Amino acid sequence: MRTRTSNPIFSRWGATRDAGPAGAYEREPVGAAAGGRTGNDYATNPYASPAGTAHQAGPNAMTMDDVVVRTATTLGTVVLAAVLSWVLLPVDEANLGRSYGIALGAALGAFVLSLAQTFRRKPSPALVLGYAALEGVFLGVLSSTLSTYIAPGVVVQAVLGTFAVSGATLLAYRMRWIRVTRRFTGFVLVAATGFLLLVVANALFAAFGAGNGLGFRSGALGIAFGVVGILLGAAFLALDLKQVEDAVAYGAPREEAWLAAFGLTLTLVWIYLEVLNLLTIFNSDN
Repeated sequence: MRTRTSNPIFSRWGATRDAGPAGAYEREPVGAAAGGRTGNDYATNPYASPAGTAHQAGPNAMTMDDVVVRTATTLGTVVLAAVLSWVLLPVDEANLGRSYGIALGAALGAFVLSLAQTFRRKPSPALVLGYAALEGVFLGVLSSTLSTYIAPGVVVQAVLGTFAVSGATLLAYRMRWIRVTRRFTGFVLVAATGFLLLVVANALFAAFGAGNGLGFRSGALGIAFGVVGILLGAAFLALDLKQVEDAVAYGAPREEAWLAAFGLTLTLVWIYLEVLNLLTIFNSDN
């Protein structure tokens, strides 16, 4: 059984290919005969040899170390850009307009680069790192603004919260408390689609003069909505971990590690923003 997955924001790694590295979630023993079936896990392996009868990881196959290194590089770029933008783009009264303008431009640029990578058949380190740098600029200005005007200290809390959610998800995945099945994937995709539609609707109402929009980002409803957003981020992180695990098992090309880093970064940024929003609501209510 194979399944496709996507990030909370963009489809990728399998959604843009006819066949991706998603693996068999309910596997039969290799060589088991059942009505003429061999139970070969790699019969549909998109990275297999032309014969498609065995798994042979070549010298250029992706490893977990490759994923860790490239993910650390990508996240490090986000953090570095965020710190620099916090320092170099102050949000005081004299510089607020300029800093906001640059942050908005960076957010749009990050969106364009992420779309370019999403629909590109092969991963591009330049696109991934370019997205990370621009996303970091936006996050730096946003975090500085919230910490300065609404909730002092919220950024440190949000970072710690992101680590906590990610660590708990990784533990639950490794212990198999979270089992990524086709049903799980379908449920998460449907829930995320509804969540994003509500976010867009809320933003549109707020933009056209409805105050807090539909109320999904403030008060008790905002808190409940934020918790749902964090849970969705954790679910997508589990999907990302499954894809990485399958890609390594299938002997995906080493360059695919950049795609894994891209996907993991998108998910972790999602979790950080949802944690940041939730903590900001708590602090503003107090």
